[in-house]
Amino acid sequence: MLLACALLAVLPPNVQLHIQPDEANAVLAILDERAAKRPIREKDWSALFATEGYVRLQQREHSMKRKFENEDFKAFAMSDELLARRTELHRVIDTWSHADLNGAAKRALAYLPPNAKISATVYPVIKPAKNSFVFEGNAIFMYVENQSRETFETIVAHELHHIGYDSACPESSEDLPANLKTLRNWLGAFGEGYATLAAGGDRDPEREMKPEVHKAFQDGVRDFGKNFREVETFYLDVLDGRLTGDAARDRGFEFFGLVGPWYTVGWKMCVVIEKTLGRNALISAFCDLRALLGTYDRAAAIWRQRTGEALPTWDPRLVNAFNSPSS
Repeated sequence: MLLACALLAVLPPNVQLHIQPDEANAVLAILDERAAKRPIREKDWSALFATEGYVRLQQREHSMKRKFENEDFKAFAMSDELLARRTELHRVIDTWSHADLNGAAKRALAYLPPNAKISATVYPVIKPAKNSFVFEGNAIFMYVENQSRETFETIVAHELHHIGYDSACPESSEDLPANLKTLRNWLGAFGEGYATLAAGGDRDPEREMKPEVHKAFQDGVRDFGKNFREVETFYLDVLDGRLTGDAARDRGFEFFGLVGPWYTVGWKMCVVIEKTLGRNALISAFCDLRALLGTYDRAAAIWRQRTGEALPTWDPRLVNAFNSPSS
């Protein structure tokens, strides 16, 4: 069964969301021909390479300076390994066709300001690299693999939150010194934890993910204090000018990992803020990242009073970094 190109549910007026499975369908058509021991004709390849999904996927890979040529993709599509997955791929596409993307969009919007807008196309793609990602701020590429409908919905909700956030909370044009600009940019990396809360909730949000992802998330939350201090050291190194340029970028990217501190520390911070100060305070803090660390510290104090759990708090220099005359 081929994935439908339109959503059946009625979407909110501030959401424009479409599924475009043409690349996956074209690959499956070739695999079906192979399974029937029929030759693959040139028009089959032409149909594949003209699909919207393939064209945008190739554009993305080329923008990343990666090799992604038609002849190489032909070799992938004609591989025995991919043919062996044909039945699985059909089943996954059929399962995903019943996904509640209306619900996924609503999950994302619940953690965004009222003016947030979501305009996106979801591309289920059969491709060599086993990654999913957002391209050009409106294309969600989902690698087709053995994942449940619930997992698919959660991943899409996570990415929709990023897209909606960018529409409602654009990067500030405020003129800041280089160190504070870098600091503010990397405060935004906690958006991974924010999107994790929106998509998966405040209890075991990665439960539907692959076992290795779920375990990495649980380990990260368990080591919250240690990871918190490592991020704090990174921020202080940026603030004091010990990390700049490529060195700051490289260090910051280390905290992504499989499910690194940007996800786990960010998620815990978001949960604490929402449960103590309310969701509006959480949304406000992320729309003005300069206030994020201070908002969390206030929430952590209330959290300790209510639960007895003493959470780490941020170095006052980071909390007040944007209040100094130089900022």
